[in-house]
Amino acid sequence: MGEWQTNPTFAMCRALAGGADLSSFAGGPFDVREVVAGMRPEVKDGFLFGEVPWTHFPQGNRVREAVHFLHSGGSPVRTGTGVVHGMCGNDMRAAVVLAVPFLIRIAADTHHPHRGDALAAVSSPARARHFGVASRDELLLHRGDTQDDDLYDDYGVEVTGYPAGWSVSAARAAITADVALLLPLLGDPAPSIRIDAAYALATAIDPDRTVRTAFRTRFAAERDPIVRAALVLATAESTRAHPHPPTTAWMREQWRDRTQASEVRLAAAIGWLCLTDEPVPGDLRAAVDELTTDERAHAMDDLPWMATAGGSGETGLQHCARRMLHPEQPDPAWCDDPWAPGH
Repeated sequence: MGEWQTNPTFAMCRALAGGADLSSFAGGPFDVREVVAGMRPEVKDGFLFGEVPWTHFPQGNRVREAVHFLHSGGSPVRTGTGVVHGMCGNDMRAAVVLAVPFLIRIAADTHHPHRGDALAAVSSPARARHFGVASRDELLLHRGDTQDDDLYDDYGVEVTGYPAGWSVSAARAAITADVALLLPLLGDPAPSIRIDAAYALATAIDPDRTVRTAFRTRFAAERDPIVRAALVLATAESTRAHPHPPTTAWMREQWRDRTQASEVRLAAAIGWLCLTDEPVPGDLRAAVDELTTDERAHAMDDLPWMATAGGSGETGLQHCARRMLHPEQPDPAWCDDPWAPGH
């Protein structure tokens, strides 16, 4: 905590806690959205870490060191992506956002030994308040645009007091700026790379539907059922951020298509439920109940959407199926939530 108290951004967060107007800091040196937007291409492409103001944000030097080690081939868990995942897990994303352009470039380097680890970390700061979320209302949801006049918007503040919405918005913008580097990874030889590329791209700002079209194009060529399911969920997430009724209708066709792999049908059912507030059709309920076996539920935890939706003794698929289709059912008896019904 001592390092954070001497960080330049601490004064801003202390002022905000004291009632200062958030908008007075927007666009300034401690607005991570502005910093990311101002990163020159040659800085990102050349890994010029010294030209990035890491120290403007909590634990910035730690993030810089972690990405440097990762880029140079150091241990991705001990000194690289473990720091990225850990800080996001601890709700400290601002400095991590500065690493996103570099992580993308490591992931795009087909010869880098830790490209998979880098890609898996790319979208960590672009999502917040999503662990354990499995309801129709919130799964696959990108919360409302951040407002510079509201410190306590849909994302609230990070543990440091920094506006979390600024971090998430900056991370999504960084991913959007490098869509051209991420799109080719949808066709990578490694299924895990294809899945994580879809997961990262699903957070991109995509008003012209370029990314969503790429998901659909790759879906037509993809043969791995788990990767196909990932592309369905990515399509649904992108569509939830940028509504498109024809895609919602397509999603319905997929879960009704008995020739599709079970994983694809399940992903499409979940995606469709998140894209509409229509009552749950009987055939969807029957399909999900039939297809959600323990074996398949554990296999689908290879999808990051499902892995983060799980908890309290349930896989992500099981949690989604219960919350979306059987909300009257109580949490599992082994649930570790002391506030859950029955505790």
